[in-house]
Amino acid sequence: MLQLELKLNDRNAIVKEIHRKGNLVTISVDDKIYEVDIDKVSGEEYSILSEGKSYNVEVIRTDDPKVYRVNTIYFGFDVSVNDAEARYMQKRKKADGDGTTDTIKSPMPGKVVKVLVRKGDHVEKGQTVVVLSAMKMESEYKAGCDGVVSKVAVKEGDTVDGNQLMIVIGKDVKKK
Repeated sequence: MLQLELKLNDRNAIVKEIHRKGNLVTISVDDKIYEVDIDKVSGEEYSILSEGKSYNVEVIRTDDPKVYRVNTIYFGFDVSVNDAEARYMQKRKKADGDGTTDTIKSPMPGKVVKVLVRKGDHVEKGQTVVVLSAMKMESEYKAGCDGVVSKVAVKEGDTVDGNQLMIVIGKDVKKK
């Protein structure tokens, strides 16, 4: 039985593959059972049917082999595989960095549709700061922390490469 601890934003979840027969997979997420039909459409795209709903999901590898960028039609987010090695590396990264910035990079080549912030703007965690169009989908990229926009590296209409810096937010260290 395959079991992974995954981190999605501030949430950790234990995901277990219970049974697989072709595209039909039975999984548990934090002990809740789901019957899903997963079909790989192309290299990074998947079609998922679960509980009578259809989802198109793109899963992209990042520079970190334990982190994947996941894009749906409405949202984009990072999913981390949180195993012993990943926990160790996270502790090292926290010790090495000051933890005072949030950088938003394009997960893939695309076109900037909207930039919703300017340098100096105050933003709240979860606030949409930029919208990117890629692979016929628009994805919203959100602030990962409360803070002040310290850099806007793109403008509406720009074409961006994968992993290109778009927005930098300085964390609001005073706010708790």
